[in-house]
Amino acid sequence: MSNNGSKKRKRVLSGVQPSGNLTIGNYLGALKQWAREQHNFESFFCVVDLHAITVPFDPDELRTKTREVAALYMASGIDPEISTIFVQSHLPAHSELSWLLNCLTPLGWLNRMTQFKDKAAKQQAESVSSGLLNYPVLMAADILLYQADAVPVGDDQRQHLELTRDVAQRFNHMFGDTFTVPEAMIPPSGARIKALDEPTAKMSKSQVDSEYHAAYLLDPPNRIKKKIMRAVTDSGRDIEFSTDPERAGVNNLLEIYQAFTEKSSEEVLADFADARGYGDLKKRVVEVVNEGLTPIQQRYNDLTSEAGYVDEILAKGAERAAEVANATLELVRERMGFLKAHV
Repeated sequence: MSNNGSKKRKRVLSGVQPSGNLTIGNYLGALKQWAREQHNFESFFCVVDLHAITVPFDPDELRTKTREVAALYMASGIDPEISTIFVQSHLPAHSELSWLLNCLTPLGWLNRMTQFKDKAAKQQAESVSSGLLNYPVLMAADILLYQADAVPVGDDQRQHLELTRDVAQRFNHMFGDTFTVPEAMIPPSGARIKALDEPTAKMSKSQVDSEYHAAYLLDPPNRIKKKIMRAVTDSGRDIEFSTDPERAGVNNLLEIYQAFTEKSSEEVLADFADARGYGDLKKRVVEVVNEGLTPIQQRYNDLTSEAGYVDEILAKGAERAAEVANATLELVRERMGFLKAHV
C-alpha cells in the first residue's frame, strides 16, 4: 500500500473525544496500552474534538476538556518525544479529507452503523445532526490521512473500522493504490471494564444518570473509595471469575484488580483466598486503583501547573502530524483530479 516503503515501523493512530470525564476503563483499555505499545510503533494520538461536536456540546467545556485529555495522555505515560500528540481540529486536512470521502461513501453504508442508531435514538429526530451520521467517515479520514497500519479499537468501534477499510478499498479501486488498509489492534487485557452501577454495560465517560457509574482518572481517593464500595455485586460470597451475567459485578471488580496489578487470573484468585466477602474484595480494589491513579494525577497536576506547556506540546504535535497528513491529502487531491493551486 501507499507509503509503506518509507516506513521503518508500523504506524498506529487512535484518539479520544474531549467530552465527559476519562474513566479507569479509558485508561486500562486504551491509554495504558498506548503508552506500552508506543515503543513498538510510530504512534499518532489525537484529541478528536471534531467528533465531539456531532452531539450537543458546550464551547467552554470543549476547550477545557481538549487540554485535559491531552494532559491525561501524557500523564498516563504517552511520551510526546516518542509519540505524536495533537488536536484533530488543528489540522484542516482532517475536515477536507472527510468531505472528499463523504462524497464517495454510499449512504447505505452509513445507515447500517449501529452506533448512529443508538445515539440518534437518545435524541429527538429533528435534532440529530448530519455530522452524527457522517461521524464514521470523519473517523476514516483521521485514520487514512496517516496511512495507519493498525488502529487500537474497542468492540464499540469495530464496525467503524470496518467501514474505514471499505472506504479505503473503494477509493483505491476507483483512483489507484492510495491508502493503507488498516487492521484492528485489540488490546490484550483491560478492554472490557464495565460500569460500577450496571456491570453488564460498558463504563462510559459521558454517563450522567448516576454518580456511581464510573471511576474517573481525576477522582480523589475518597471519591474512588465511595464509588467502588457502592459497586453492584450479587447475593453470593464466592470471589471468582465468571461469565454468568448474575455475577457480572464481582467479575468486573476482579478484572479491574487484575488490570491494575497485571497479575494472572490464578494470582488474583490467590490474593483473595483469605477474603471474608465482597467487602474485602472492594477494599482491595480501592487500594490498587488509588495506587495506580496517584502517579497519574500527580503527573497531570505537574503538567497543567506549567502555563502554556500543554499547548506547546500540541503545537509541536500538530506540526509533526501535518507533515504526514498533508502529504496524503495532496496525493488524494491529485488522484481525484483537482487542479493544483499555484499561489
